[in-house]
Amino acid sequence: MTESKTYYKASLGLKNEIVGLVQEDYSSDFVLHLKNQADGMHFPSANCIAFLAKEFGFCYGVDKAIDLAYEARRKFPEKRIFLLTEIIHNPRVNQRLVDMGFVFLSGQYQHPTLTKSDITAEDVVLIPAFGTAASDFEFLRSKGCIIVDTTCGSVVHVWKRVEKYAREGFTSLVHGKFYHEETIATVSMAAKEGGHYLVVRNHAQADIVIDFLLGKLTGAELLTKFDPQAYSHGFNPEQHLNKMGVANQTTMLASESLEIAARIGDAIAQRDGALSRNEATNFRSFDTICSATQDRQDAVKSLLANSSLDLMIIVGGYNSSNTTHLLSVSQEFCPAYHIDDSTEILSSSEILHLPYGAAEPVVSTPWIPQVGERPLRVGFTAGASTPNKVIHDVVKRFVEIRGGTLS
Repeated sequence: MTESKTYYKASLGLKNEIVGLVQEDYSSDFVLHLKNQADGMHFPSANCIAFLAKEFGFCYGVDKAIDLAYEARRKFPEKRIFLLTEIIHNPRVNQRLVDMGFVFLSGQYQHPTLTKSDITAEDVVLIPAFGTAASDFEFLRSKGCIIVDTTCGSVVHVWKRVEKYAREGFTSLVHGKFYHEETIATVSMAAKEGGHYLVVRNHAQADIVIDFLLGKLTGAELLTKFDPQAYSHGFNPEQHLNKMGVANQTTMLASESLEIAARIGDAIAQRDGALSRNEATNFRSFDTICSATQDRQDAVKSLLANSSLDLMIIVGGYNSSNTTHLLSVSQEFCPAYHIDDSTEILSSSEILHLPYGAAEPVVSTPWIPQVGERPLRVGFTAGASTPNKVIHDVVKRFVEIRGGTLS
């Protein structure tokens, strides 16, 4: 869609005016310095060496979304600016937008009285970086309001893929979380093209699909094993799992997405013969994990494989999918903790954190490994929605609870 006076997807022309504000709110020179320390940064007063993964924090899509939000506030100072939901999954960023006067229409920052029905042609509405469902977009167009679309380009790439699947008669099998904003938007793009979809969360749910494909499970039995929100209206496994195209939520664990696609393809080949897979007659698959997600996962693996870490701290919003997968990767190597911000490092003996797969954070004690007299080797990384300033605060807090200072 081309830009107009009521639809913006690129810069609003005020980048130079807001760049200083964005840097003040989210940047950290210390974090950039720590990133360049290949052998880690030694803090003798805390008897530890800190390492930072080479790829971490804000990705291009998040940078763009935040810039557009700040530009919108500057361009339309007198207008109400609505956000359909969190612009990204980071509490500091979303709270900052609340402080700037943005009105959230859902989620934990939701306005107590205003809803979508209150939007008028005089208002501005930001579509978050995850995108939004096709029906929501049409609703906003019908209102005639100004739309600032911060949808990440990687997400749009997935939309194009599932739209193509739908037009060519393939059901979209999406590796993701059916309740995640991005996946909700993605499957709506398949549905608007008249296509069907099924969302699988993990290997266990992929196994259910494989059992059906190999005749070990009936369609009715398959449906009982999925939440109704995970598949399209009128979804019939016997009819709609004959031809499948695999896609994924861009922030899922890359290795898991690839493995699920390969195993589904193998099952279809076993059912229909190798040609059905080799010539893409009944099965198609494209890796739609975003490069930033892959880069952060690869950087964590590299850090853990080469730095002999005793401990890993992962920083990011608890509802951030890409952050939880950094935890999943890390805990295979050493004790690892996912925290929201520095305040959750309660002391040298207690930490509030979200275990992988858990619904609520817990307090763990003790949490710092005992390594004798030598310096503790601790690694840090952060999800793609986490500001450098938050990472800075976390490193500072960790050093302080061990009796040291950053200087």
